[in-house]
Amino acid sequence: MNVVMDPARTIRVDLAGRSYDIVIGPGLIDRAGALCRPLLAAPRVIVVSDETVAALYGARLAASLEKAGVRSDIVTVPAGEGSKEFDAFGRLMNDLLDQRPDRKTTLVALGGGVVGDLTGFAAAVLLRGVDFMQVPTTLLAQVDSSVGGKTGINTRHGKNLVGAFYQPRLVLADTDVLDTLPRRELLAGYAEVAKYGLIDDPAFFAWCEANGAGVLAGDIAKRTHAIEQSCLAKARIVAADERETTDLRALLNLGHTFGHALEAETGFGPDLLHGEAVGAGMAMAFDLSARLGLCPTVDAERVRRHLSTIGLPTRLRSIGGDNRRRWDAGALIGHMRGDKKAEGGRLTFVLARGIGRAFVSRDVDEAALRGLLDDAIAA
Repeated sequence: MNVVMDPARTIRVDLAGRSYDIVIGPGLIDRAGALCRPLLAAPRVIVVSDETVAALYGARLAASLEKAGVRSDIVTVPAGEGSKEFDAFGRLMNDLLDQRPDRKTTLVALGGGVVGDLTGFAAAVLLRGVDFMQVPTTLLAQVDSSVGGKTGINTRHGKNLVGAFYQPRLVLADTDVLDTLPRRELLAGYAEVAKYGLIDDPAFFAWCEANGAGVLAGDIAKRTHAIEQSCLAKARIVAADERETTDLRALLNLGHTFGHALEAETGFGPDLLHGEAVGAGMAMAFDLSARLGLCPTVDAERVRRHLSTIGLPTRLRSIGGDNRRRWDAGALIGHMRGDKKAEGGRLTFVLARGIGRAFVSRDVDEAALRGLLDDAIAA
């Protein structure tokens, strides 16, 4: 008798009364119905996806759900950050209500980080709260945004300033879908993979240096390992600090204060993907740490070298073409002041004492910050 081994791996996010599994492996969209069905309050789901992803995977997901006896409808939004604006969110909510959901209906997010953030926030407020599940289809969403329960939309004041902590019931990370991603999208997700090593796992960052190219090239074993280690790291941190009430979960924001400012300055548009902004932001966070005498310069150089070698934009001149006129240190600092992590007018950064030694700082000298930004603009 031949025993077929299930290649999928399962990670538990351990939260009191809200624990859930992250399942990682190939072919999970075609198994989604069987995996979701035991967790559904009723055999009815509404899938939320963007127009691009729905065309690729919507029919397969619907077929899997139908095979498990689950009725499904699908609502689509335009691809891109524009769907996280207030007006777009209002249209989504009305489209969902058009489907006549009840409080036992479950939403399923099929897509990348934008769809996951939208669907999670919609679930948190639809009928004052319904269950939702995540089927992330980008590397960034699989290793970061689909896990942990942060949901939200953008405003003219900044990114993700309206939202809720709302945990999914299940996360299905189908590794096969990554084969259809453009390299730029893979790179954007890879920045978040490297982040976990830079926060508190120098051995994993060293693994990334040795294996990152393989992850991006499609090596199945290396790609699965990168996703698994990232999810293990995030699950551990979320279980210990679900709502970011201490500085532990805040460490996951490494690179984000810089990155969100860069995104805001580029209008959250196609010139700069979120993961690209995080990559550039992490390089700048280590540069600032070195400038302040907190981190060895060699470590900052190592971070920048790896991220740039792998193909991420780490210099401002490489973002949106060679158009440096858009960058202004004062404007970037202004965006940072509106960041949700700022407290009492003080800027909050995740800095580092070295690779794998990140910490939260709320007393960064603004002159040093401005000097760093001026140099980055001129570089």
